[in-house]
Formats: sequence, C-alpha cells, structure tokens
Amino acid sequence: MRLAAVFCLTLLPTVGFAAGSDTPVGKPVTTPTTQTCKGVQVWDPATQKCVNPRGSSLDQDLLGEAVRELAYAGRNEDAQGVLRAMADQDSDLVLTYWGFTHRKMGNLDQAKMFYDRALEKNPDNILARSYLGQGLVSEGKVEEARAQLDEIRARGGAGGWAEQSLVEAIETGKTSNY
Repeated sequence: MRLAAVFCLTLLPTVGFAAGSDTPVGKPVTTPTTQTCKGVQVWDPATQKCVNPRGSSLDQDLLGEAVRELAYAGRNEDAQGVLRAMADQDSDLVLTYWGFTHRKMGNLDQAKMFYDRALEKNPDNILARSYLGQGLVSEGKVEEARAQLDEIRARGGAGGWAEQSLVEAIETGKTSNY
C-alpha cells in the first residue's frame, strides 16, 4: 500500500490530498530528471547523475516520481519508458498512468483499455475515473463523462482534484495535463 500511496503522490499534482481519496493536488516538483536528463533517464540522487531506469538501483517510489514529473512536462514517451521499468505493471496506478500517457499522445482506444484495467483492479480509483472521463469529453461523449463524474462523487471524491478537473473538462472541453 505504501508504494501505491507514494506512487499516487508522485504521479499527481502534490500539495495536499483531495477529499475522500489518496489523490494529491498541485504541480509536481521539478528535479534534474526534467532539467538535466534526456530521453528515458532519471536523476539518481545517490550518484548525482542521470541513469537508465531499467537495471538501476532506483526504488519504485523514485521511479513513480519521475513518471509523474515527465508526464507533467509533456514528455509522455519518456514517462512510458520509466513506466516500463516499474516492477508492478498490474498496479492500478501504473495502469492509470499508462492510460494517461496514451491519452495525451492521442491513443484514445489504448488509453481507455488501460483505464478499464485500472478500474477493474480498483473500482475506487477516482484518478482513473477522472482521466477516463476527460478522454470521453475529448471524444464528445459528455454523458459518459458525467457518469464517471457521478462515480467519482459516489466513491468519496467530491470536492477533490479528480472531481474538479473532470467538471472543468465537461464545462470547458479542456482536459488536464496532470
């Protein structure tokens, strides 16, 4: 559970937690991963250099932080490279971020597949529901997005970032970048 909570914390905007969830809110902290490292590399604080996440000694929490930071910076292919190095590919949070990066790259069918798998693992994953809803908005499927909004609220996400970002997407047609 610790890994899931930290991964969620690192993959979402962080300042505080959204009501009724483990979903944090706010922008990710910028590190040398996006300031210095190129491609699918992550800053290793122990060695003070950029490293390939595959085969590195970086822990899953640090890799999760890197995924979140890279995705926020719009480096979705690089974020996917780091996701590939994550140990638990079946984690609902890893699946959620696979969906997020695919959605941002325009692969909506593939994104939906990942969101569906994340929700199959954890129906209370309000982040996956928000991102799925935002994808539905971008496809013009507003009623289906509203159904996800209702699920977010029913599962304790009222007032949180996941709800707020989906409401904004439904109202404006603009989706979140994190």
